Amino acid sequence: MIRLLFTLSLAACATMSVTFADNAPNTLTDAEKAAGWSLLFDGTSTDQWRNYKKDGISDGWVVKDGVLTRAKKGAGDIITKQKFAAFEIVLDYKISAGGNSGLMFRVTEDGDRPWHSGPEIQIQDNKDGHDPQKAGWLYQFYSTEKDATKPAGEWNTLKVLITPERCVHTMNGTKYVEYVIGSDDWNAKLAASKFSKFPGFAAAAEGHICLQDHGNEVSFRNIKIREVK
Repeated sequence: MIRLLFTLSLAACATMSVTFADNAPNTLTDAEKAAGWSLLFDGTSTDQWRNYKKDGISDGWVVKDGVLTRAKKGAGDIITKQKFAAFEIVLDYKISAGGNSGLMFRVTEDGDRPWHSGPEIQIQDNKDGHDPQKAGWLYQFYSTEKDATKPAGEWNTLKVLITPERCVHTMNGTKYVEYVIGSDDWNAKLAASKFSKFPGFAAAAEGHICLQDHGNEVSFRNIKIREVK
């Protein structure tokens, strides 16, 4: 019983440390490691990333002071070298004033663009951004009236769970949306969206994580992922 309580406590601590992390950026606590979390960005290297349909990563993505930034024109969308199916991901992002970007998942390289296959979680400056789709929403699918984002130039923490049974978005500790890919509700929204013309959209059981270059400066740190079995 004591061992069971300790294990449950350890798992709870791992989840809390991810949501309300007070450890150094781009590091994992022992509890996070024990819970299966790993880093997709360690603060110094882009070794786990490459440009879409490319072998390497462009110099438009710059690493400085432990932060990965889309800093130059033509940086291009980047994807993880590894593919993921069911997972939980958490990251900090900082968007420029009026800026726009996105986090896509289950991306394949069958289409011309990552968004032809991968659903996009919007990242933008909600105050001055041009897109009616707000940060933390699933683009053209699921939205919320809540706005827990911090202003442009400040760090936000986005946490996303993607599994066949349940998908959840959380912004700065506030739950935004919950949905099931492939449900009747999902299929109706897909049919009404611009993505309906892409047969491979959200069709893959696994795929790459993508960080979008939408032409604006955006920074990322603390990119952590945990595969869900």
